[in-house]
Amino acid sequence: MRDTLVLNASFEPLSTVTLNRAVVLVLQDKAVVEQSHPELRMRGAAVDIPAPRVIRLCRYVRVPFRRRAPWSRRGVLVRDRHRCAYCGRRATTVDHVVPRSQGGQDTWLNTVASCAEDNHRKANRTPEEAGMPLLREPFEPTPADAMLLSLGAEDFSALPDWLARDAA
Repeated sequence: MRDTLVLNASFEPLSTVTLNRAVVLVLQDKAVVEQSHPELRMRGAAVDIPAPRVIRLCRYVRVPFRRRAPWSRRGVLVRDRHRCAYCGRRATTVDHVVPRSQGGQDTWLNTVASCAEDNHRKANRTPEEAGMPLLREPFEPTPADAMLLSLGAEDFSALPDWLARDAA
């Protein structure tokens, strides 16, 4: 099922929830719909509403400070928009800039999306040793960036301008 972005009352991204959970929050008057899916509707015996894509909570929720976005292979692929850091083609794997065999860790700054061919060609070498410069440097996304990225690159174009600008 599709995920729905949940914004705090202050418009900061909090999390994503299932479409069904988002509808329940709206029907219970705990959230309002900020943006809906243009062609999708939720229908019931006494309900017919557009399916929410982005909802905003009616009351502010205090969130404990989150220092870092948790690292994951999927997160690296999404952060790099499934583009190989070496050639720019479609990426399907994650490569360690400093290989694990040389002490490299699973961190945001040491991993990049890579196509299988370039990952195999680079092998257990650094980009300098392999003569394969990075097209862009890896970076650590903020927790809010990671959450927006998890919605998928195709959703950025559908988000409101004010939110998409913060996500890019």
